[in-house]
Amino acid sequence: MVARQRVSAWRPPVAGVVEVFHAHFTEHRYPMHVHDAWTLLIVDSGAVRYDLNRHEHGTPRDTVSLLPPHVPHNGSPATEQGFRKRVLYLDLTQLDESFIGPAVDAPDLCDPVLRRRVGQLHTALAHRGDELEAQSRLALIGERLRAHLRPRLAAASGPAGRRGAGHGVAHGLRGLLDERLLQGLSLDEAARLVHAHPAHLVRVFSAAFGIAPHQYLTARRVDRARRLLLDGQPPGAVAAAAGFYDQSHLTRHFKRLVGVAPGRYARTAAAGGR
Repeated sequence: MVARQRVSAWRPPVAGVVEVFHAHFTEHRYPMHVHDAWTLLIVDSGAVRYDLNRHEHGTPRDTVSLLPPHVPHNGSPATEQGFRKRVLYLDLTQLDESFIGPAVDAPDLCDPVLRRRVGQLHTALAHRGDELEAQSRLALIGERLRAHLRPRLAAASGPAGRRGAGHGVAHGLRGLLDERLLQGLSLDEAARLVHAHPAHLVRVFSAAFGIAPHQYLTARRVDRARRLLLDGQPPGAVAAAAGFYDQSHLTRHFKRLVGVAPGRYARTAAAGGR
């Protein structure tokens, strides 16, 4: 079977929506990664299987999947035909961090009304001039998502599962990685700053977040690169601005995490995503 890859991505002029991303993949497999925004996903054909917080999930066509920020996940086609998906990346003004735990516990929502509203929002976002409609539909979607998540809120334990002895060390390193997103830092320097042995630091971070420190940093940088490309910056300039060594370094990781090269991604954005 010939591998197919079709993507379109754009940043709409609607507050709260960081990015719209449509894709058709037959063979691409996402490695474990994180986003700094909420991932609201619907699948139009085929199915996606993914791991979130060490548990396997799937996205049949009648569900809406809500993947929380900062929580590692992957993704791959569940059938030989691949999948077509539409994704909205929503910032924390739509759902704050208190909802992360409930979303980790049950990310796949069987709600036909919500599914229909998400599809209608995608349609509105594809047409300039329909911003008021998009804003209205987004408000109703946010309300319905919160209604799903609130009953689980009291029992939620957070995105990393139960707190362990290395909880503070792991979160300390994550804070450092967020602060040094562009310039980076060595493992030895990080170990000195959080007062932990380098090997222990890698172990507790991986145990807490389900992803190694270098994978977390790379995923955050790719997210930054996506935003810069959607803003119209050329791939050559984006590499340095997102913390990558050079354009080749950016391209290698971007293609692995997004499914296409930065230049192709940028061209879909320049075309308005349609």
